[in-house]
Amino acid sequence: MNKCFPSPILEKAVPSPTSLQNAAAGVAFPPTPLRMPVCHLAPWSDVTTLAPRPPDNMLAVWGGRLLGHLRLVASARAWSSRGRSLALARAVGAPGSGEARARARPQPRGRPLSLSAAAVVNSAPRPLRPYLRLMRLDKPIGTWLLYLPCTWSIGLAAEPGCFPDWYLLSLFGTGAILMRGAGCTINDMWDRDYDKKVARTANRPIAAGDISTFQSFIFLGGQLTLALGVLLCLNYYSVALGAASLLLVITYPLMKRVTYWPQLALGLTFNWGALLGWSAVRGSLDPTVCLPLYLSGVMWTLIYDTIYGHQDKRDDALIGLKSTALLFSENTKQWLGGFSVAMLGLLSLVGLNCEQTAPYYAALVAVGVHLAHQVYTLDIHRPEDCWNKFTSNRTIGIILFLGIALGNLWKEKKTNETEKRSRTEN
Repeated sequence: MNKCFPSPILEKAVPSPTSLQNAAAGVAFPPTPLRMPVCHLAPWSDVTTLAPRPPDNMLAVWGGRLLGHLRLVASARAWSSRGRSLALARAVGAPGSGEARARARPQPRGRPLSLSAAAVVNSAPRPLRPYLRLMRLDKPIGTWLLYLPCTWSIGLAAEPGCFPDWYLLSLFGTGAILMRGAGCTINDMWDRDYDKKVARTANRPIAAGDISTFQSFIFLGGQLTLALGVLLCLNYYSVALGAASLLLVITYPLMKRVTYWPQLALGLTFNWGALLGWSAVRGSLDPTVCLPLYLSGVMWTLIYDTIYGHQDKRDDALIGLKSTALLFSENTKQWLGGFSVAMLGLLSLVGLNCEQTAPYYAALVAVGVHLAHQVYTLDIHRPEDCWNKFTSNRTIGIILFLGIALGNLWKEKKTNETEKRSRTEN
């Protein structure tokens, strides 16, 4: 019969434990030669020449090794079906399972979706971007500050118990976008040489050379034409009143060259809507309401634009421009506190003359708290803090508008209660 006996030990490419670990980790290495016995079958004729049978303990050792190899192969197959083993991956320096999942996760393509004004401008066609930035559409805070005084007067002029006219609010919103854009275009045309010398304004389209002076002039004409179309939707009194503001729009940028109070000129310009909104509703002006409302807006502009001016005070001083930020210097907070008190006093007078109700005065309290916090925490030596305080004034304008609208609704409730009492007494 055939018998199995050990032949001379041969070099055979049998996977070693190390190569099995590499295979489990997904790393390809050549198999490590392993010395192991190979059995041969001898024919019947050579039975008498067969070598003696090896001892049983040697067979046990070989069998144990072979069994261990088989177990390791089975374990490696199980690990590969579930994922790489962390221990084996670390042993060969392969990435962990968490990293593999991170690589497998699909990555977002293109720019992330954003609804901010800057993102909208950046996503516009390339030829349009300089014109949109010239209008400051990427920084809408100026449009808000121009628009909000219009909403105050429209709300105050509304009939008791009624919301402000939504048509007029939308019309004035469109006009605010166009006139703010026109004002910024005029400002950049006047200041193109100065803007090049100020770090914050050097990248403006005209100063940077993205738009020529002639192109900006044509663009200005288009904006003013559209703004005129909006103005013609109002009554004749309001058309004449709106046209009168154009002189302020054109001359305001020159004020910083001749006076330390350019913020006052800006206040007279930016708050013209406090007059125009009332006349658009009533057809004329009521000085007892419109004048203190207009002046309160001027005080408000002196507050936020002085804060804004502290961002550029060093560059302005070097190139010879003037501002209330340079005039007030370290006494800025005292001046801002005085303007805040004047603003609140004038708004209180407006409320009395309009017979406003509790929601309006509650809004005034909230505005006063906001102004106090704004002035108290202001750091005039940190441009980023000045910018944050400047942009927070939008909240003040919105709070006041909500107080006016709710106060108007409260008037109807108060009137109804008065009528019920009079009927009961009769």
